Amino acid sequence: MGHPHWPLFDIEVVTPRLTLRYIDDELGEDLVEVAAGGVHDPGSMPFAMPWTDVDPDELGPNCFQYWWRCRAETSVDRWDINLAVIADGVVVGATGLGGQHFPVTRWFDTGSWLGSRYQGGGLGAELRIATLHLGFLGFDGEVAGTAAFADNGPSLGVTRKLGYQPNGIGRHVRRGEPIDTHKFSMTRGYFVEHVQRDDIVISGAEGARRLLGISR
Repeated sequence: MGHPHWPLFDIEVVTPRLTLRYIDDELGEDLVEVAAGGVHDPGSMPFAMPWTDVDPDELGPNCFQYWWRCRAETSVDRWDINLAVIADGVVVGATGLGGQHFPVTRWFDTGSWLGSRYQGGGLGAELRIATLHLGFLGFDGEVAGTAAFADNGPSLGVTRKLGYQPNGIGRHVRRGEPIDTHKFSMTRGYFVEHVQRDDIVISGAEGARRLLGISR
């Protein structure tokens, strides 16, 4: 049975190694436990929004407020779709797509994280590819953007491995210090020729498209 009143709950992307599902409250509980177990070295900060720099008691409420806020503020003009990453039946991290005026721009941005214990085994690249499949093939995107701090080697490694093109440098304040952000983009044409795979299955995209105002 689907969710006609909130079809984003029906989104699922399945690859041979993992599954992406829209974050509901049950998946959210699992994700908070993964995040509480560690996402990065405490001496570093890979996120522009430093959501892991909080007291342990605040992590869960903050995460749920963020997911609920994204859900409540979803509109044709602006949306952030958050998905849990599940491997071997276990929640291991999260990924997301964001769009502004997407029916016109056809541009989406992505971001993701994995629990520390699940890093280093290739899941980062696999979840990025799955996310790109949803944005390009599920939602008919034309350009995908991503960004990472200059010292975030793992994220930059996945980005370069998949063939994104450099798209400028920005600057942020991170823990009171300046840090450069490297920006990248990938076109639909490049995705179709070099990244798209035939072993990835998307379901639930049609209902989401109607909610987000995406027509062919």
